[in-house]
Amino acid sequence: MSVEFLTVAMFVTLIVAIIFGHPLAYTLAAVATLFGLIDNGFNLDALFNMFANNAWGVMENYVLVAIPLFILMAQLLDRSKVSDKLFEALYVVLGSIKGGLGLAVVVVCTIFAATTGIIGASVVAMGLLATPALLRKNYQKEMTSGIICAAGTLGILIPPSIMMVIYGGLTGLKETTVGNLFAGAIFPGLLLAGLYFAYILIRCNINPQLGPPISKEEAGTYTALQKWGMTLKSMVPPLALILAVMGTILGGVATPTEAAGMGASGAAILAMANRKLTWPVFRDSCRATLKTTAMVMMLFIGGKFFSSVFLSMGGGDVVADVLIGSGLNRWIVLLIMMAIVFLMGMFIDWAAILLVTVPVFMPIAMELDFNPLWFSILMCVNLQTSFLTPPFGYALFYFKGVAPPEYTMMHIYRGIIPFVLLQLLGLTILALFPGLITWLPALFFGS
Repeated sequence: MSVEFLTVAMFVTLIVAIIFGHPLAYTLAAVATLFGLIDNGFNLDALFNMFANNAWGVMENYVLVAIPLFILMAQLLDRSKVSDKLFEALYVVLGSIKGGLGLAVVVVCTIFAATTGIIGASVVAMGLLATPALLRKNYQKEMTSGIICAAGTLGILIPPSIMMVIYGGLTGLKETTVGNLFAGAIFPGLLLAGLYFAYILIRCNINPQLGPPISKEEAGTYTALQKWGMTLKSMVPPLALILAVMGTILGGVATPTEAAGMGASGAAILAMANRKLTWPVFRDSCRATLKTTAMVMMLFIGGKFFSSVFLSMGGGDVVADVLIGSGLNRWIVLLIMMAIVFLMGMFIDWAAILLVTVPVFMPIAMELDFNPLWFSILMCVNLQTSFLTPPFGYALFYFKGVAPPEYTMMHIYRGIIPFVLLQLLGLTILALFPGLITWLPALFFGS
């Protein structure tokens, strides 16, 4: 069979298997095994050696030790209810502005994106905490769901992000180390948060019925000094943790793995300070960390095996020949790659997209003389949309699981469309102004 036929057949088989609901990690490994046997003439020894080398290579990667530590940090923070206090403070401070409660959700999610990084936890926590408050103040259902789902997904992009750790371990390039990716993602994450913030503010001022302010009586319950005191008291602890984790990485004091250990310890201290570090909390956090880490590592092994088989049989060369050999302008090729990632995000989980596309697209980007770090952050920003785009955006289903019974999926789908467009606008801005991505890494790491 020709390489071209095997390339198309391998991707089609993977997508069909995922659509039928088979577990992603095992699907990647099974499809790789099937096509590896076909390509190697059913030589089991060669295929087993390839799988063993990939599995051993993943387990030897020291950078990936950061994954369970960042997950533990997120689990402890989620259970310590630090975000509850911050939302309560911002509810009073911003509530008197049109759309102010929506702005409070964006601020809380932006801060906790830099500490948790787990989308399910962010969307569910804010869904439970903020949805009743927003609906009680007569916020439009679509606006409420759009704000919570979009802001909750910032955790996949704003560092420390598990996606960035996996990406850095996947490429192995000097330009895309975890430290560089973290530094490069800071401004893009803040840009998206700023776009959400501006959209809510402008839209609710044009049409106050979408997000009315709280009453003057409720807003006047606290003095200005009390409002500042509440905000600082709830905001300083998580900001201190962010500074400890990101500051040590960007300052070159600690590796991402060491900083992750510091973050997990800091999260435990915050939970203890809030009197939430009980044995059940610690036990459940460790258990959730173990389950999530096992899932991520199985995905990583399956994805590495899939990409190794795909590249060894020449699939990467086929894709590169189609895109580069087409004679298209390199910016058109970039647009095609981004469109493929965006469309895949409507149906497939971000991890599968990352593990399948990065080994194929990164060499093409380098061949076209694109900055690897800039291209990587564009990929990551694009991958964030996979949580939001209908029909299978995970954040939409997380929110539906905790939303009031009167919420339908159509409310959620309609609410998220403006925020998906904002993400595409942010992606365009980052493509046109690469300095937003490359300036901080150059400043801290000289790359």
